[in-house]
Amino acid sequence: MSDGSDLSRLNEKLDTLIGLIERAVPARPCPADFDAAEAFVWSPHPGELVPVAKVNRVDITLLCAVSRLRDLLLDNTRRFATGLPANNALLWGARGMGKSSLVKAAQAAINKELGTSILKLVEIHREDIESLPLLMKMVRDTPYRFIIFCDDLSFDQDDTSYKSLKAVLEGGIEGRPDNVIFYATSNRRHLLPRDMIENERSTAINPAEAVEEKVSLSDRFGLWLGFHKCSQDDYLDMVNGYVAHYGLKLEADRLRAEALEWATTRGSRSGRVAFQFIQDLAGRLGQKLD
Repeated sequence: MSDGSDLSRLNEKLDTLIGLIERAVPARPCPADFDAAEAFVWSPHPGELVPVAKVNRVDITLLCAVSRLRDLLLDNTRRFATGLPANNALLWGARGMGKSSLVKAAQAAINKELGTSILKLVEIHREDIESLPLLMKMVRDTPYRFIIFCDDLSFDQDDTSYKSLKAVLEGGIEGRPDNVIFYATSNRRHLLPRDMIENERSTAINPAEAVEEKVSLSDRFGLWLGFHKCSQDDYLDMVNGYVAHYGLKLEADRLRAEALEWATTRGSRSGRVAFQFIQDLAGRLGQKLD
């Protein structure tokens, strides 16, 4: 009788031990089906690329007031997609001016231009940057080309994960895979807050070296695209572009007056504000934005 009880207790302990081991040891990454979609979201636990059936993006022709930046990113993306040398890109600057929209639109435009789905977009969240080596390993030996995209990338005080990104972009013994390029958006040109940089200058034994260590991350991006606040004319061009695209019907003078009033109440002019106005206008007109 006691032998049975002892065996039962032993089995319970073994089950508990197995459960602890399963939680402690990372699960093997799931093989990705790259034909399932053109875009994926990286989930580092357990290491999986989740396909995105419908990407939230706008047509590249609707991105007004950034034509020069659009052409530069399109050219860089086109070269990368066709196997030619291309640079990692940092899109920085004013909020709501279409930085992330341009990345998503460029990927779709190049695939459409080439008549293929060879170019994949993989979004990685800021807090998952340290898992980049695992992601690189997963996509390295595939016939596809990958834009690894991080939206709103920035680093704060005592955050050392930027070192992982530096190693992936340029350093490291393996280097960046030939079929991978990194695009990031940020409100900060150097990806670090100004007060953090100034603090390094004032407290470090060698201020120049301390600042250099912090800002050198942005140097890993060969292509810098700066987005600035738009003028009133640019803002109205954005509004008119959306109105024409969606077939919204409103008298021109009234449209202008309402669009300017909307921007005034928001205290800013940007592509995001223009689209928010269009959403409000379409709702008032009883029209869906298809």
